[in-house]
Amino acid sequence: MTTRRRELLILLLWIPVAFLAGCSGGPAAPPPPPPAVQVAAVLERDVPVWVEAIGETRGSEEVEIRARVQGFLQSATFQEGSYVRRGQLLYTIDPREHETTVAQAKGQLARAEADLVRLEQDVARYEPLVARNAIPRQQYETAVAQASSGRATVESAEAGLEAARIDLGYTRVVAPTDGIVGKSEVSVGNLVGRGGATLLTTISQVDPIHLRFSVSERDYLRFANRRKEALERYLAEGASAEAAREALRSDEAPFEMILADGSTHPHRGRLVFADRLVDPTTGTLLMEVAFANPDKIVRPGQYGRARVAVDVLKGAILVPQKAVSELQGLRTVYVLGEGNRIESRPVRMGPRVGTLWAVESGLAPSDKVVVEGIQKIGPGIAVRPIVVPIEG
Repeated sequence: MTTRRRELLILLLWIPVAFLAGCSGGPAAPPPPPPAVQVAAVLERDVPVWVEAIGETRGSEEVEIRARVQGFLQSATFQEGSYVRRGQLLYTIDPREHETTVAQAKGQLARAEADLVRLEQDVARYEPLVARNAIPRQQYETAVAQASSGRATVESAEAGLEAARIDLGYTRVVAPTDGIVGKSEVSVGNLVGRGGATLLTTISQVDPIHLRFSVSERDYLRFANRRKEALERYLAEGASAEAAREALRSDEAPFEMILADGSTHPHRGRLVFADRLVDPTTGTLLMEVAFANPDKIVRPGQYGRARVAVDVLKGAILVPQKAVSELQGLRTVYVLGEGNRIESRPVRMGPRVGTLWAVESGLAPSDKVVVEGIQKIGPGIAVRPIVVPIEG
């Protein structure tokens, strides 16, 4: 190999080595900055434990208005969906047939009364004659029996006249209670009352309005025990049994009603009915709660959620629900640890409170939890915390 070729080969071998040496000796790239996450100090406060159940509203009275006599519907004198007062005229049924029946009953009564006068006169005439044996006693006794039968006939005619007058009164259909009247089930001109009491309309008394729902046996027992504890507290304060029960009744409006739009009904409700048995097929108990409804905004047939506090968690720790992660049934929360490094804490959760969640174990009152940016972090990662308040 010539000297020229040897020098060229050495140069080619030296260039990559020099290039690699130059790269390894340069300055290192700066580490990425820690991710920014939002953290919040946990809340500590007393939290009521609620029992909730979905139900349907119904009037405190639901009265079906039916035709009690037969006839053609002559008029409807109310506006559907309006508020009506007790005694207000709703319908009239053609009264002419019933007026005729009353006239006939009057005639039958007059005839029976005239017959009775004649029969009683016979008895009065025969009485002194039988005393002198001027007529057979059997003739006198027959007259007495006929007079007694005449009196029974008069009483029957009087009852018939009264029944006819009642039926005539039924041709004027009036509201038996205050309330909101529903749509009319019949039209003017229809024959009603034939073959049964035709349903005309329905009146619902909506103040108070009732919410009917079913609760589990467990939730019912929690509510019943709460009432029992309240009663025992009144007795321990020295109240008599009757005074304690009265105080419990006057203070017994613990129920709230959440309406379909998420708003809370402005008046609290009290329990008016709990069924005598638990449904063996569902394991639930039917209950009904009455709510004042002076504005008559809540109508029968609406859906609502009844809720009642059955316990209080003293000094409960609350975190936003979005701060809790769940994987295969294990719930965890990311906590800001020393040096702004993330710790993963397993937690046991209690009841939800709006957008918050009560933590039964796993957190301390001084902890700060990650509420935003959870997807960017993991245990042991250093972060740049941005402290925000918890809303709720």
